[in-house]
Amino acid sequence: MRRRLLAGLLLLALCPAPVAAQRPSVLVRVWTDAGNFDVALDPVSAPRTVANFLWYVDQGAYAGGRVHRTVSSLPDNQVQSPVKIDVIQAGARADFLAAPSIPLERTSVTRLRHEDGTISMARAGIDTGQSDFFICIGAQPSLDFGGQRNPDGQGFAAFGKVVRGMEIVRKLHRAPASGQTLTPPIRILHIDRVGVRTR
Repeated sequence: MRRRLLAGLLLLALCPAPVAAQRPSVLVRVWTDAGNFDVALDPVSAPRTVANFLWYVDQGAYAGGRVHRTVSSLPDNQVQSPVKIDVIQAGARADFLAAPSIPLERTSVTRLRHEDGTISMARAGIDTGQSDFFICIGAQPSLDFGGQRNPDGQGFAAFGKVVRGMEIVRKLHRAPASGQTLTPPIRILHIDRVGVRTR
C-alpha cells in the first residue's frame, strides 16, 4: 500500500502543471496619416464593447475618420477640469450613420484598468458609447469605476491595449492643437483586423 502511494506521488510530481487557460485577443491595426499602431482587444473581459468597436471596423466606418482631440496635463489644456488626464480621442467619419449606443461595461465588472496604452470607449452620459474611442497616455485611474474624471463615478469602458506603436500614439498626443482640438485633425486611413493572439 505504501509503495503504491509513493509511486502515485512520484507520478504526480513528474506530471507537468496544468497550463492556465489562454485568453484570445483580437488584433487590429490603426492606420493614420501620422503612422500606424496595433491594438489587442479583449473580447473575454469586455465582450459588448469589443463587439461594438469591431462592428464599426468591419463596416469601414473609421476609414476617413479622424483623431480629433488631445487632452494633456499642460496648464492651458484642462483649465475647467479639476481631475487631469492624458488621452487622445478618435472617431468614425462624420457621414457614417452610428449604431445605437451600448451599455457601459464598467471596470468594476471587466477588471480592466486604464493603464498606459489602454483603449476605452468615449461617452457623455451612462450607456451612450458609440464609435468614439480614446487611448490613455500613462496610467489614468480616474477613468476607472469610482474615479472622479466623470462626475457620475461610473468610469469608462476599457476594452483593450496598444501592443505596438505606442510611440505613434504619443506623437498624436503632442500634435498641434487649439485647446483640446487637434489643428488639423489627424486622418484615420482605416482600421483593420490583423489576427487573433492568445495570452
